[in-house]
Formats: sequence, C-alpha cells, structure tokens
Amino acid sequence: MKFIHQCLPTFLVFLMDCFLTRLSWPSLCAEYIVAFTGYFSAKARSLYISSALRNAADGVLEWHIVPRENPASDFPSDFEVVHMRQASHSNLVTLEDHPYIKRVTPQRKVFRTLKYTPSPEPSGPCNDTRWTEKWQSWQTSRPLRRTSLSISSGFWHATGRHSSRRLLRAIPRHVAQILQADVLWQMGHTGSGVKVAVFDTGLSEKHPHFKNAYRLGHGTFVAGVIASMRECQGFAPDSELHIFRVFTNNQVSYTSWFLDAFNYAILKKIDVLNLSIGGPDFMDHPFVDKVWELTANRVIMVSAIGNDGPLYGTLNNPADQMDVIGVGGIDFEDNIARFSSRGMTTWELPGGYGRVKPDIVTYGSGVRGSGMKEGCRSLSGTSVASPVVAGAVTLLASTVLNRELINPASMKQALMASARRLPGANMFEQGHGKLDLIRAYQILNSYRPQASLSPNYIDLTECPYMWPYCSQPIYYGGMPTIVNVTILNGMGVTGRIVDKPIWQPYLPQNGDHIDVAMSYSAVLWPWAGYLAISISVAKKAGSWEGVAQGHVMVTVASPAENDSVVGGELTSTVKLPIKVKIVPTPPRSKRVLWDQYHNLRYPPGYFPRDNLRMKNDPLDWNGDHIHTNFRDMYQHLRSMGYFVEVLGAPITCFDASQYGTLLLVDSEEEYFPEEITKLRRDIDNGLSLIVFSDWYNTSVMRKVKFYDENTRQWWMPDTGGANIPALNELISVWGMAFSDGLYEGDFTMADHDMYYASGCSIARFPEDGIVIAKNLKDQGLEVLKQETAVVEGVPILGLYQTPSDGGGRIALYGDSNCIDDSHRQKDCFWLLDALLQYTSYSMTPPSLVHSHSRVSAPQGTDRPLPQRLEGNHLYRYSKVLEPHLGDPKPRPLPACPHLSWAKPQPLNETAPSETITKSYANT
Repeated sequence: MKFIHQCLPTFLVFLMDCFLTRLSWPSLCAEYIVAFTGYFSAKARSLYISSALRNAADGVLEWHIVPRENPASDFPSDFEVVHMRQASHSNLVTLEDHPYIKRVTPQRKVFRTLKYTPSPEPSGPCNDTRWTEKWQSWQTSRPLRRTSLSISSGFWHATGRHSSRRLLRAIPRHVAQILQADVLWQMGHTGSGVKVAVFDTGLSEKHPHFKNAYRLGHGTFVAGVIASMRECQGFAPDSELHIFRVFTNNQVSYTSWFLDAFNYAILKKIDVLNLSIGGPDFMDHPFVDKVWELTANRVIMVSAIGNDGPLYGTLNNPADQMDVIGVGGIDFEDNIARFSSRGMTTWELPGGYGRVKPDIVTYGSGVRGSGMKEGCRSLSGTSVASPVVAGAVTLLASTVLNRELINPASMKQALMASARRLPGANMFEQGHGKLDLIRAYQILNSYRPQASLSPNYIDLTECPYMWPYCSQPIYYGGMPTIVNVTILNGMGVTGRIVDKPIWQPYLPQNGDHIDVAMSYSAVLWPWAGYLAISISVAKKAGSWEGVAQGHVMVTVASPAENDSVVGGELTSTVKLPIKVKIVPTPPRSKRVLWDQYHNLRYPPGYFPRDNLRMKNDPLDWNGDHIHTNFRDMYQHLRSMGYFVEVLGAPITCFDASQYGTLLLVDSEEEYFPEEITKLRRDIDNGLSLIVFSDWYNTSVMRKVKFYDENTRQWWMPDTGGANIPALNELISVWGMAFSDGLYEGDFTMADHDMYYASGCSIARFPEDGIVIAKNLKDQGLEVLKQETAVVEGVPILGLYQTPSDGGGRIALYGDSNCIDDSHRQKDCFWLLDALLQYTSYSMTPPSLVHSHSRVSAPQGTDRPLPQRLEGNHLYRYSKVLEPHLGDPKPRPLPACPHLSWAKPQPLNETAPSETITKSYANT
C-alpha cells in the first residue's frame, strides 16, 4: 500500500489552526460561498467579487475573502469564501448577477457526532427529557447536520416507536475474507495502481497497519477496512491511499472544507472516494453540485445510505444521488440491518415517484477494522458498510487491465448485475442485493461499455422484492402506476436517448390491455438519467382479470472518446420487461385516494415534526407518502381490502365519482380556491372525506424556532404539524373547524388504548354530528410556560353526514401520529377502519355513537379560530402561493397532468420465459 500524505501537513495545520480560530469569530454568520461558473485563479476570483460589490446599491461596510491555506489553494478554484459584515439581500443578488458567478450560498457549519462502540447499542428514548430543557435547546444554535453514519451517530436520533434499535450480537469477522477478497489476492490483485480517498477525521499516527500514518479518528477504521495490510486486513492493501481530514477532533467542518477537498481529489485524479457522512438535505447546494462534478471527473463515490431504519423514506444525501453508489447494511446472517435506512428517494414527490435506493447492501454490523492506535475493533452502521464496498471497488478496479473502462456507471453496473438477491427483502431495503465480489470481478473483466436500467425490469406480480408495486393490482380508471427507472450510462459521462423509447406489448400475453406513457431525461449527466414509466389499464380491460406483459426498448447514445468509432457515437439498446396484474375496477366504496399534493416537508423549508416530544428529530423529512412513513397504514388498508391510490396533483385533477373516500393527512400546503369549490361539490355528490390533522399554534411555532448555522438565521416554522388555517377554509362550508389548542395524553376509546401526540381539538362542528371528547393535557401550556394542566372534554373526533341527497360523509380527527410510522407509539388503525366503514358504507360505529365520551358539538364561539403566522414565508416553498406585494396570493391553478400514451408496436410473440432479464444489450 502506498500511503499518500504529502497534502496533509499544510492542510491539517490549516484546519486545526486557521479554521479553529474562525470558530470564535462573531462575524461567522456573514460568511458566504461564492460559486463561479468555472475554475479561475485567485486573482481573477477576487477581481470578479470586487467588481460585483463595488457598485452594490446598499453598500457593504466591510468584506474580505477568507484565506484557505490548504493544498487546493495552489490551483485554480471554482469558489471563494467571502466574509461580509451587514450584508443585505440586495448585496447577495448583486453578486449573483455577475456573469461569472453561479450561486451565493451561506457557508455551512457541519457537525458530526461520533459514538462508536464495540457493541452497537443505540441511545435510549429521548422522551423523558424535560420540556424546559427541550425548548431551551431548540432556541440555541442548532445547525442542520451532515453526520457520520456509524450506529448511534445519525443526524436524527429517532425516538418513540423507533427508539429501541437493537442489533443481534454479531461475531466479529474479517470482512474481506468473508467476501472472498483472498481469491483475487491469490490471482495477484491487491489494489495496486488505484487511488482511493478517505474523507474523514484522519488516520492515527504510526499505526502498525499503515505506512506514514497521520492523526487519529474514525478515518483509521475506515482506512483499515479499505487498505489495512495486517491483522484485520483490508480489501486493497496495495492501493494508493489518500487521507483527507475534513473534520476536526471536535467533529466540526464547513462546506468549504469539503469543496476544497473535493477539488483537490479531482486534481489528484482520485479513482475511488469513500464518504461516510450524510444528511437529509438533498437540496444542499453547492455540496450536491460538487458531488456531480466529482463523478463527472470519473471519481467513483461510495457513500453510506443512512442509519435511520427501519423507517422508510430515510435516505441520506449524497448516497441518494444516482451517480453515487449508495450502500446499506446487513448482518452476518444476511438480514437487512435494522438501522439501515430504507428508500424510496423523496425528491421527486409529490408529482412523481421515488427511485430505488440503496444500490447495494453489504456487511455493516459487527465488522472488524483497524483500532485507534493498534489492533482491531468492531463497529456497526452504514458508515461501516460503505468502506466495505469502497474497498471492494478499489480491489475490483485493480483487476481491470483497461482502466478506461472503469467509471462511476460501469462500476455500479457491475455491482448491481452481480449482487445476490436476499430473500424476504424488498428493493427499497436491499437495492439490487448483497455485494458479491467474485461475480462482480467476472462481469467487469468481460465488460463492454453499455447502458443499463435500475430496476432492470418491472414485475407488479413479484412480492416481496417489488414492493410496493406488487402489493396492489392495477385496474381501469385508477391513477397511473409510476415506476421511476434510473438509466446508467457506462459509455460516457454524458449521453442522450435516441429518438423515443418504444412500447412493445406482447399480444399473446394480453399486453394490449395496458397503456404506457414515458418521460425521460433530455440529457444523461453525469453518467445517469431517468426513465419514468406510467402504466394504466386500457378501457377494454375494465372488467377483465389477468396478467399483461410487454417491454419498453430504449436506445442510449454517447459521444465516443476516440476517433475509431464509426459515426462518433457509442450506442446501447436496453429492454425493460413489464408484467402487471390487472383486476376488474373495484367498487367506489373500496377505493381510497391519498392526497400527496398538499404535503410539504424538509427540505427546503422548516416543517416541524407532528409530535413535539421528539426533541432530537425536529424536522418533517420522510415524504409523508403511503410508501414511506405511512407504509404500515397502507399495508393495513390493503389487508382490509381497500385499494389506495395517490393524488400528486391538485384536487381539481381527479374524478371524484370513482372514489369512496379522500384521505387528507398531515397537510401543510394551502388550497387553491378552485380546489375548495370542487371538493364541496364532490362531497355533495357522494365523495366522503377523512381528515387527520395536527397541531397549529402560532405562539408555539415562535417557541420552537432555532438558529440554523447553515442559513445563518433563525428558523421559524411556516406551519405547525398541519396547516390548520388552510384546512379550516377547506371545511368551513360545513360549519367545521379545528382549534389552535395543543393536547397530549393517553386515553381509551372503544376499548382501544390510544395516545394523542401533539394534536389539536375540534373548535366547530355541526350540531347534528357525532363528537367524541377526551381528557387531555394542555401541551401548549407546557411548552409555553412549563406548567401542567389537564383539560376535560377536549373534542378530538367528529363524524358528520352531509345533508344533501346522496351526499358524502366527513370525519375529523385531530392527530395523525397514530397512523404515522415516524414516531408512532400506539397505532389507531382500528379507528381508520371504523372511519372508512362510516365514510364508505355509512355504517356508524356503535362503540362511538353510544360512547360515554360523546359530547355536544362545539360551536367555536369562545375563542377565535387559528390565524396564519404573521410574516410567514410559506410562499417560498408552496406550490399554491406566490408573493404579491408583501401579501402572498394563490397562483393561477396549474393544468392537470396530461400523459401522452406511447403508440404501441405490438409483438405477436410470447414473452420470454424468464421475466427477470439482467442482460445489457449493447452494440
């Protein structure tokens, strides 16, 4: 192993001396990263900034470029860190208006908490923390973090239902030998000639496993898994190991440190880069941009997927990016590790659908690696699984004679195609399966540049792997099923789809019973793009049941890197087999429509958790989708025979006559006036509505603000757990409204134990409706004044039959936590069943009608209804609102999505007997 450390002494002195001094600067909040459109010398960068700020309208009292005395500063760069005192918004706009400046963003302070233990026992529940401690901590500096992804050190310390993340004790083993690295060693492959970078806390000085080691930290363990020469041997002991210390001993870093280190990695032509950090902010520019640039420069980035499992929708960035190899964890019994984050990606919501992630899984529980100063130790977490894959990738790259064939896409293709499918786990848990080093070696050494797809087939009949697609058949009139496929392009960093993808139904397999629409990336970059497949049932199959099959053909072209290719382009054609189960259209009463369009989440805005007890998990970031944090609710509804569809467009965009119930849960978005009008008409005509609300109190919203080091400002939530003022406008025509009361407590309803977690109460309800009330603690009083009081007779549930002939029914409940997987303590799926029996079949639950908790309907005359927080910035993140002279107004109602169905090119032939095809057709 070559250990490259010549970049470190200056870099580390800079980090420890210069940057640590900066931590105490009172003006830190005025540091900004100025990103340029290209790489320029230091003199040119300074000139451009000076030119932009010279004529700033508001003037800048003082500004200077922060020195970055690290090895990267000797080369042209694409950014500067600028310190400005009293910078106004117009100053920043002036900077961004300069033709050579691409973006201005706050300098982000990154914290990492390391809690590695030989026996991975996560921290206990947090909900015994006193409220005074909680709210004081939120109002101090609380940065949004990219964190180490070792066990117990994730950004979010999930509590409540997920507080007891326990792993089976695993016998420590040498992971390289288990994955048969020794087979490749015996063939003479040991990582020689491959440059691998570790971005971490450094490496312990004079460690016996390495030469020329420097500093200590988690980086020692990671480097050991990749390249240790003895004891707990790594995969690639002869690799050229580059150590980038991007965290101080106090686990502090800044975005600019990563950007400099990334730039230096590009300059040094690093082949493989391991990054064992992550966070939920997939909109973190310029970090995300720089990752794209890295991979575009052929750096294979391997990153941990996150430790927020078993909850779905918990992927961390950058591992959720398509150009990055995102790694999940398993134990040595090939079970998905409970801590390993699950897919899907959430940045396509609400209109689209998430991608498959992780890409691959490998051992991440009880893995042995180099100890801090000598010997070995065992750690767990996806940050452990990540260097396992990084080490394997380094070793694999060294086995390929023609290194030009190795790039981020070709390596990912080999890993995916060779992965071993784990039984009993779905694709959002395991990706393509378990790392198989020897099979990957075999594929790489016969590899030809080509395109491939992930997933490489669509089979809505295959469970459990194809969950959630396999969990519900499709039918005529249903919302299109969207499968978001990733195109990997091993032929080049950039590419395009030739002509259009072709839909070819198999006539003997009833392929003409389905319609297919496709949208796709105009340009594939870097190394990847998307192919969104929308599948619907043809009208002629409205009462038909059976299986339909076909395939989509797509051709990808990339510029050739040499002149020997005829036409100057490489092309590759791939086939995407499609197999679906069709059933007759279910009756209206069995069809439930989930409103996704009106759910908002972090990023980009501060949308707080629905359960205010969750001290260490303040942001709502899991997507609020039936296949992420409402997965258990969805599974329950399917088991009860309901068909659940997702509305990713405004309420004006669905045919209400097809559905029994519209389900609004934890809605943060506003409503278009046209939506309010249409919903009233739909309910008059027989559609029913169930609303699960959450807390909304402007005083509490002000209380839970926190100072975000990332954006250098106090973050005030723009809604509560739900947007009650908007919901009240939606339901006001029926004399209904929620209050801004905030309640918590245990109670019994219909012989079921229940827990109300930061819910609201019903303020108004029709006199002839059914209202259920319970005694609950005034959580708002507890938050605001640290006082405890019990309120008797809090109305929390209301049932109402609208008076119009054939009109629908409405059910309101003030808390969604009991159906949300994120922090659910006691589920209320029984209540959802009872409400659906009422809304879909007009069957009033006897246990509620005759309950001793039934009270008279509140009329809401004792206190005003909740008003929107004055000065809120919801319009910045809203699909409904736009700024209007300081008073946000609804935007024009957008057009409903219109799919252009592909013209079928039928094949009068039988589908291949093996539906699962992993071939990569290539020309």
